[in-house]
This record gives sequence, structure tokens and C-alpha cells, in this order.
Amino acid sequence: MGHWLIKQEQLVDGAASEGATIEASNAPAEADRAAILGALSAFNADHGYPADMLPVAVLLKDGDGKTVGGLWGKTVYDWLFVEFLVVPDAMRGHDFGTRLMLEAEALAIERGCVGAWLTTFNFQARPFYEGLSYQVFGELEQSPRDCVRLFMRKKLACRDDRTAQV
Repeated sequence: MGHWLIKQEQLVDGAASEGATIEASNAPAEADRAAILGALSAFNADHGYPADMLPVAVLLKDGDGKTVGGLWGKTVYDWLFVEFLVVPDAMRGHDFGTRLMLEAEALAIERGCVGAWLTTFNFQARPFYEGLSYQVFGELEQSPRDCVRLFMRKKLACRDDRTAQV
């Protein structure tokens, strides 16, 4: 499916919005994402919350120096978000997952973050994250089908006086 023209909009106050349309797309351009994110970031900054997103990558490499796993995320709005964490099956049981998480958390603390959060599925790593002091703060059922997506967070020891209500 491509782009669909949904309908022409008119402002609530009755003023014409001069050709404005709403379109849904299954293949949006990166420029569209940037336009939306730019407008949201400007709004947030105007209200005292400037975007301060920085990437986080803690890489797990094999003996040949090839990246075979690791942690991918970002720090933004005083929190670390862990988007991906993977340790290949053959490398599990050697604390690589724990070491990857602790390295990312240390980086987040250096950046002034007050906490870390992530999502996992009920069939994935809940006990692992609980062992690192993460707590479930939300669940999304049927995500997908019979799975439950778990939202987990952890308060980090901060370098400054800020504290998180978690």
C-alpha cells in the first residue's frame, strides 16, 4: 500500500487551511519523520524541555573484532532508553548481558540520567532485567497475539541532585 489521501481539513475556527491534507503512508520518507520530530522538539523546547538525544552503543565483538551483539539505545530527557540488547546463544552464560547493561548505565549516569527504561516480551528476558533491579511499570497485552510486552525501569544513581520518581 502506498499513500492515501484521507480528506481535506478545515480549521476549527472556520478559516480555510489552504490546501492542507492528511495522508497516511506505509513508506514515509525520512524527511517526513524529521519534519514531525522537528516540530515536536521545538514545542518541547519552548516549554523548557530541549531535546538532548545522544546515541548509546555498547558493542559485543568476537575474537575477529566483528560485532556479534551488544546494546543499542539512546539517552534523552534524562533517561536511558535501551532499544536493543542481544547476546548470541553461544556467548550466553558469561555475564556479557550484565556487562553491556552496566556499561550503558554508567554512560547514562555520566550524562546525568536519572533512570533507564526498556521493553521486553514475556518470553524474553524479564528475570534477567529484574536481576539488574529493573521493575515492571506497564504491560501491553496481545503485543503480538498471545505475548505481553513489558515496560521496565530502573532508577540510576545520579551524579547531581536530580532524583527520579520511579
